[in-house]
Parts: sequence; C-alpha cells; structure tokens
Amino acid sequence: MIRGGMSDWESDAARFHADGLLVVEDGRIIDFGAHDEVAARHAGLAVTTISDRLVLPGFIDGHVHFPQTRVIGAFGEHLLPWLEKWVFPEEIKFSDRAYAREAAGRFFDSLVASGTTTCQAFTTTASAATEELFDEAARRNMRLIAGLTGIDRLAPDGYSLSAENFYRDSTRLIERYHRQGRGLYAITPRNAHVCTPDTMAAAERLKREHPDCWVNTHLAETTVECEDMRELYPDSADYVAVYEKYGLVGPKFSGGHGVWLSDDEFDRLSASGGAITFCPCSNLFLGSGLFRLGRATDPAHRVRLSFGSDVGGGNRLSMLNVLDEAYKVGMMNNGMLDDPAEAERNKLSAYRGFWSITLGGAEGLYIDDLVGNFDPGKEADFVVLDCDGGPQALRWRQSLIAENGTPSTLEQAADLLFGLMVVGDDRAIEQTWAMGRQVYLRPCPT
Repeated sequence: MIRGGMSDWESDAARFHADGLLVVEDGRIIDFGAHDEVAARHAGLAVTTISDRLVLPGFIDGHVHFPQTRVIGAFGEHLLPWLEKWVFPEEIKFSDRAYAREAAGRFFDSLVASGTTTCQAFTTTASAATEELFDEAARRNMRLIAGLTGIDRLAPDGYSLSAENFYRDSTRLIERYHRQGRGLYAITPRNAHVCTPDTMAAAERLKREHPDCWVNTHLAETTVECEDMRELYPDSADYVAVYEKYGLVGPKFSGGHGVWLSDDEFDRLSASGGAITFCPCSNLFLGSGLFRLGRATDPAHRVRLSFGSDVGGGNRLSMLNVLDEAYKVGMMNNGMLDDPAEAERNKLSAYRGFWSITLGGAEGLYIDDLVGNFDPGKEADFVVLDCDGGPQALRWRQSLIAENGTPSTLEQAADLLFGLMVVGDDRAIEQTWAMGRQVYLRPCPT
C-alpha cells in the first residue's frame, strides 16, 4: 500500500504491508493495516483475498474533457487549430442527449479500466451533457467534480452560451447535483480566453452565491493564448490576475496546465490556496510547452497540484501514462536548469508520482477528506495492480526487483511501481473498486 506525505517525500511518503487488510463497511474504510493486527480487531469478517498484487488508493484525474473521449489521438496540431478542427465539431454533438448518454458510459468504462476512480471533468455548453455525466457517475457511485462549460467568445456557430444562460443553467445544475451522492459541482468558465467579461462576471456571481462549489478552468496553456489575453483583458497584469479580478482564485480553484506562468503568478497561487493541474500528455502532444514542476513545488511557495490526462489533448486516459510523460517533462527541465535544488524537484520518483495521483491529487482538489489514501472514514476507492501487466519486456524487467512481481519491502514496491509508470500501461490494472464495490475486472486473455 502506498500513500503520500508532504514533509519528506523520500523517507515519509509511503507505507507498505506485504500482507495487508482493508476493512470496508457501507462503502467506507473502517480499518487498515497489517493483516494479523487488523483481523484480530474484526471477528467474523467476510474476506476477499487478492494475492500477489499491489493495492493502491484509486487514481485521481484532475483534468479531463468528457466530450473529447472520441477524438483522442486526433492529429496533433497546436491547440487552437486542433480545437477548431476536431474538438468543437465533436462537442457540438453533445447537445443530443442520447449521444451524450452513450458517451458518458464509454467515458466511465475507459476510466475504470485505467484505475481512475475520481475525476474533475469538463463537459460542454449543453446542459444535457452535464446531466448525463453526473447521472452516469451516480449510477456507478463514482466521485465526480464537473460543471456546465461556459464559452461565449471564439466559439463556432451553435456552441456559444450567453452569460445569462450560463448563470441560469449553472444555478439549476448546482441545485440538482452539488453534494448529491458523490457529485461535486465546479463552476466552469472554459478559460478567460474564450469567455467575455460578462461570462467571467457570471462565474464570479455563481461563486459568490455558492461558495462551496469548485472552480475549474484553463490557465496559461500556450504562448499564443497568453499573448491574446493581454489584448482581451488589458487591465489585468497577467493570466492569473484575470481570475483574481473575478474573485475565482483561492481554495477549490484549479487552473489546468499553467505552463507559461510567471514566478509571481506561482507565488500568488500558492498564497491563495489555488491549484494547478499538470497535464504532461497534452502539453507534449499539442506542443504547448514544459510545465515547471520544480518551480511549482518550491517549498517556500508550494502550489497545490493535481495531475490530469487532459483527454482528448492528452492521448491516454491512463494515469500511469500521465506519470510516464510527467517524468520525462521533469527530466527535460532538470537538464536545463542551473539551480540544483529546483532541478532536483523536477525528478519524479515512484513515491512522488503515485502520491501525485492519489493523496496529492486529492489535496490539490480539496477532496483529501474523502479520498486519496486508506485512512478510516474515507471512501473505499482502490485499484489492484499487476506489476507485470504491460509490454512483453516488462515482466523480465520486474523480475530484477521481485519474483512474480510480489514485493516484500517498501523499496521493492517502489521499484516495481516505477517500472509500471515508465514501461507499463492499462494492462497493469487488474481490478478497480469504487466505494467498496468492484467496478472493473480485467478480462482474461484469450
């Protein structure tokens, strides 16, 4: 079992039980630890045995576009032409409720097959898309943060949503879905680049009237976008300042990407409690740039982080693949820095990586009271990993660490997990559980 900590990642970021026991009641964890110790406290348990596998908290995807699932891997132009050619034509289809319902099923099928049990997702300007996403998450009892997407500038015909309708429809959806079951609502201006001041003001009003809601948006993804922002919002000093102007930055604020943030913007996000979602797959696929992971994790001004697949800009839904690309982005940055401390913080070990998609991601999204590790009282979301699951070469690689992919020490577990994150893929996901119920079982090979 692996969980993260903040004070000393290398020595205090994990706990491991070669033979552990997780006790679940009504979908929540009531006990966890070494098997013999925990079993002695709970007589007469009905036990599900999972042998020769690593069991981790369920993965958290902090930034994903539900209506872009079908255009995953569309030819990688840069962001704006890619949106115009592939994304907006697909997202327009989601005003058709039947299409949105089918897509929601396929979306969650793909998430659980990737070990993801919690996501923060974008929808479209159509209320039907948001409704179908929340309804499908409820049917599967999965943790979801989402909201109607606001956009009223630079949008194709038939896709723009007026500021008045964004406010009206969001208000109705908040009342229907926020904190209903496992649903949490995010006020979602797609980004200030495609939102007029009227829509940004509507988002501000929504946040003021519903302070418990989350805010999900995009932030400083490309240089072109940042240059345009100077013209669209000339009274704001930088990209973060636009969101600050409308009272959106603070706890429960997530800005996707943050590739081109200045040092001052990082510092202000840190001070406010706002968060960034690191999306390495899409940043590389669309050529947006290299996120400064070492700068974001400066202990003097640390910014809360989650990691995201950003499908369909990202070309994988698997958070294992996200960690693979994040490692490479970090190593690229590491090799270009003169500051040894920041360079070192760009290195993504297994401890740091898996903490980032479990407890670290939960902290970034302000849901660490609900998910992220196996502390009693939390929701029983977990993933069962086959450490040999992946390409043919992986099994031989893992045998260097432990026979049959079964570790006996914390160090072996970390070495096997690092192999999974840089060599493995979705075939490593044997089972996924949400609220103590199995929602995915890997098919037997034919």
